[in-house]
Amino acid sequence: MTRMDSVTEAGDQRRNTSISGRDRLILAVLLTASFTLAVDFSILNVALPVIGAEVGFSLPDLQWIATSFALCAAGFTLLFGRVADIFGRRRLFLAGIALLGISSLVGGLATDPAVLITARVAQGLATAAVTPAALSLLTTSFPEGSLRERALGLNGALMAAGFTTGAILGGVVTDLLSWRWAFFINVAVAVAVLVVAPAVLRENRTEQRPRLDVPGAVTVSAGLLAVVYGLTSAGEHGWTDIRTWASLVAGVVLLLAFVGIERRVTEPLVPVRILRKRSVAWGNGAGVLAFATETSLVFLLTLYLQEVLGFSPLTAGLSFAVLGLGTVLGGIVGPKVIARLGNPPRALAFGMAVQTAATLVLVLLGDSRDWMPLLLVATFVGGVANLVAIVGFMVTATSGLPDHEQGLAAGLATMSQQIGITMGIPVMSAIVGATLASLGAETPTHILTAIRTAIGVNAALCAATAIAVSVFLRTPRPVTAPATGN
Repeated sequence: MTRMDSVTEAGDQRRNTSISGRDRLILAVLLTASFTLAVDFSILNVALPVIGAEVGFSLPDLQWIATSFALCAAGFTLLFGRVADIFGRRRLFLAGIALLGISSLVGGLATDPAVLITARVAQGLATAAVTPAALSLLTTSFPEGSLRERALGLNGALMAAGFTTGAILGGVVTDLLSWRWAFFINVAVAVAVLVVAPAVLRENRTEQRPRLDVPGAVTVSAGLLAVVYGLTSAGEHGWTDIRTWASLVAGVVLLLAFVGIERRVTEPLVPVRILRKRSVAWGNGAGVLAFATETSLVFLLTLYLQEVLGFSPLTAGLSFAVLGLGTVLGGIVGPKVIARLGNPPRALAFGMAVQTAATLVLVLLGDSRDWMPLLLVATFVGGVANLVAIVGFMVTATSGLPDHEQGLAAGLATMSQQIGITMGIPVMSAIVGATLASLGAETPTHILTAIRTAIGVNAALCAATAIAVSVFLRTPRPVTAPATGN
């Protein structure tokens, strides 16, 4: 190696491990947007009864305030991830942020159920557009390696912490100000991002503009909408309800049709060869379960804190601050765990294994507030472990692909995240409901038994994920060539 080659290589290594001032601005813009969108998934949950009383929702219709948002956020993510590749990630990011600001303003001013639901649908579409665009801008702004892993670690930490923060912030804002400020906060964030982002984000799109796969886009979006609606219906009406099974069957049929379309069209929305990559297929499957298990655990523990221990919504929300700290710490140490273990899949499996142990301990929870120290310690450890797994998932699912497919990879990863967040709660809710139905009256003792049962299933899903990743994403050891004599 020449001296010039050594200098060049050293310069490349510095660029791959150091963050410049402009890089920090890019991170600030993209992470602020990602965190805000994650908060939106849970910030209104605590406030739903108050919103229903003020705006005029009936009790059965309250869930649509959350469901309408989640359906659009999960159903259109893959489509917008591909649109970002074709028409420009920066352009789609800015358009999505503008839509978020406008829809949040409309939602905050709403006095009619139809207007509020329309605003939540628009917020879901904005989330579906911004999240994959932001993630693909992140992966293309930082070279593959330690710098990208650090950026994805911070992104994963804030995305997971955002869900927990939303539960806390929703209670604080509703009690001290008004539920409308849960919308107005987004307006201020959107304005700030739109002021800074055009100056620091570069446009990044493919030179050639392939035709958008409209049949594929329609079938996959409709299929995902049907599956998510079916899972939501299971949580509300049970697994035996005709709406649940009809929606799930329709979703599976549409997704199978989507696979058939992708095999035939010349410019598919999702090239089948990408799904043949183990890192993409198994990485995204693990990502779904990583998000589903932790977010649904927050739901189960919310029931425990309020229905069993008798905490107020605000106190219950504040109890998750320790979990939020754990997720932030996990996002920071995630890249270090990847470096220590040697590759992202091992970090993913390790994180899910530790999360299994932390979740399993919670099966011991009793009906006394004396169990709070155990809950706080276990949720903190589980939060750290979950974020290590999420960072491993993000790096696994977006590595080894060219820049022109990063929007698609980001769309798949984001779709996994959105589906995980959306499906976890109705599945665990259905388990709680079925257990209570078998026990009879909804006494605190029976509710505790139902929650323990669901927590046990949650831990089993964590363990299954860790085992599947260890088996199917095993990295072969490098083969050392035998020494040869001269």
